[in-house]
This record gives sequence, C-alpha cells and structure tokens, in this order.
Amino acid sequence: MPPAPAPGNLRPMQDGADHPPPDSRLIEAVSARYAGASRFTRGYVGSKLRRDPSTAAILALARRAGGLGHVADLGCGRGQLALALLLSGAASRVTGLDYEEAKVAEARAASARLAAAFERADLTVAAVPDCDTALMVDVLYQLPEAAQGPLLDRMAAARRRVVLRLFDPDRGWRSALGMAMERAGRAIRQDGAAVRPMPVAEVAARLEGAGFRSTVSPCWAGTPLPNVLLVAERFD
Repeated sequence: MPPAPAPGNLRPMQDGADHPPPDSRLIEAVSARYAGASRFTRGYVGSKLRRDPSTAAILALARRAGGLGHVADLGCGRGQLALALLLSGAASRVTGLDYEEAKVAEARAASARLAAAFERADLTVAAVPDCDTALMVDVLYQLPEAAQGPLLDRMAAARRRVVLRLFDPDRGWRSALGMAMERAGRAIRQDGAAVRPMPVAEVAARLEGAGFRSTVSPCWAGTPLPNVLLVAERFD
C-alpha cells in the first residue's frame, strides 16, 4: 500500500517496515537487566524488542541521526525501548514517564547504574521533561481526545525532534480492523473510554506550527494494524 497523500509539511517516506531486527546481543543485554522481574515481564521484554517494528524503526532513525541525545520516553511502560536506546549508544540519557507504578518500578530496577530516570506520571497533565527527543509509542490515541493536542504542544518543547508511533485512522481496512480490535479489547476490560485517534495530518500540522517538519512511514511490518511512524524534526 503506497503512503497516503501528504499535505503541508507532512512528507511520506518509503515503507519503514523493512528495517532489520535489533541485534540479538542488544536484545540479550536489555533482557538480562530484567532477570529479577516476573516471568511474564521477562518474556514480554524480549518479545517486544524482537517483534515490534517500532523498535527496529526507532533504532534505525537513531543511527541515521547520529544519536537521539536525551530522550523523554512518554508512556515508557517497562522501559525496554529506552534501555535499548541507551545500551546501543542511540541515546545519551533517558527519562521515562508512565501511569502504571508497577511498570515504572520494573523500569527503575532494570536501569540501575544507567543514565536513566523513570517516574509515574499522568500524561494528560504531566510536564514533558527537558529533552532533545520526545518519544511516544502507541500512546496518543489511548488518551482522551481533549488531552491529545495539549500533550503534543508540550512535546514540541523538545530541542531537536518528536518521534511518534501513531494509530492512523485513515488507512482503510487496516484502520477499520484496528478500531474493531480496540473496541473489543475495551469491552472485555470494561473500559468505557472512546477510541478517537487524531488524524496523522492534524498531528503534523500541530507540530509544524511549533517549528517542526514531519515525515511519516508505515510501521506495521507483518501485522494488519494501521501503525505509522511520524518523525518531526525542528527546522526553525
């Protein structure tokens, strides 16, 4: 499927789904830091690093950029992507924020003696840490619609770039399937929150107004999901 037409400063890239997987030694090094965590967490960390195309895409971006500097990882979860960036030399420091205290505690334990800090935070209101790169993977669309724009505005304080893996609501059958899966999952969890992903062009326009130029590429690899990677680089 070719990239969608790109208005304004939203420039399509070639399909980003073919990045080689992370080096197995890096995955092993990150996974080893979770040796004291639960069996579920240990399995999750290794699987996520191996199989989620966002890991390979973001590591490839860091190589092209010569490093991402100080990364603020918003919605960092257990911290495995942040630690992969650190241990590969792709980030000089990471600051992770997540709402779930148990995941934050696992990230803290795994990051011992590294240039990392992890804190519990509500992203609908939290300040974005001072950083070179503001990173957020699979989080924006899960927030209340009214909170999405203001969070993007806060992320736009990043000195160099904003990197987002987004749920694209305009990818045809992929988006329809993704929405059905989200609604089914929320029904099972009895989560009444609506699913209203912001259109990718609106995300790019908001960041453009803050001095960024965006590119977008598919980031779904072998899945049927409508995930894309938006990389906004500061140009002012």
